[in-house]
Amino acid sequence: MDFYQRAFGAREDFRIEAPGGGILHAEISIGRSTLMLGDASLGAVEAAAFTAPTSLSGGTTVTLHVFVPDVDRLAERAEAVGAEIVQPPKDMFHGDRTVVRKDPSGRIWVFLTLLEDISQDELRHRLAAAG
Repeated sequence: MDFYQRAFGAREDFRIEAPGGGILHAEISIGRSTLMLGDASLGAVEAAAFTAPTSLSGGTTVTLHVFVPDVDRLAERAEAVGAEIVQPPKDMFHGDRTVVRKDPSGRIWVFLTLLEDISQDELRHRLAAAG
């Protein structure tokens, strides 16, 4: 939770502590997005077969996409507290400026700032042109 607050400017909205320590359930907000999370290693969730990405030999099972007002500012902030750079900020064919970071648990985060609204036809055209 502390990493998400320092790196991504997350606001903690709700938390249920696990009896033995850790987080059973929490809700955080980043920009206008709300995410629910908890510690994958807690016994109460092990029956549901949750696992942290770091236990998957470096792989991940999910990529989180979050729109934020200033992707460049978030990228600098996240890097300053140890988020791994997967892709630096870049203007993309789909009309968003995008950055990709990996958190200490191995989750991949894609942060986007809308640059322009484009039609589906224009998106297909740009995608084809991008190769």
